[in-house]
Amino acid sequence: MKLVVIDGQGGGVGKSLVAAVKQLMPAQQVIALGTNVQATAAMLRAGADAGATGESAIRYQCKTADVIMGVTGILHANAMMGEISPGIAAAVSLSEGQKVLVPLERCGLRIAGVGKQPLDSLIREAARIACAICTENRS
Repeated sequence: MKLVVIDGQGGGVGKSLVAAVKQLMPAQQVIALGTNVQATAAMLRAGADAGATGESAIRYQCKTADVIMGVTGILHANAMMGEISPGIAAAVSLSEGQKVLVPLERCGLRIAGVGKQPLDSLIREAARIACAICTENRS
């Protein structure tokens, strides 16, 4: 299973997602995809197995990803203060991989039915869902 984590800015959420997945499934390969080098570096420090930076790398990796993790903003062009280009948003949404997204209101998207929760709780739940997908597809 190819699991990728996409993040931008400082990479804090991506770092937490990588760490949470690695805690639940240490052997699961995780690819860190950052919109900038700081985000990629933060995810690599958290235990990602490989990393790449920039729009081209993100678009390329999304084509074959089985699971894509990140905040809801990765589906939204110009989210994260413009770091999510229209090309990145399209690559994520067009990917046939399962998307496991953390809803953050600061990305400019609000999802009905999703109440406000602590970020660490959302990250743990996202990691649990992604690991369940990876486990199901191995069988």
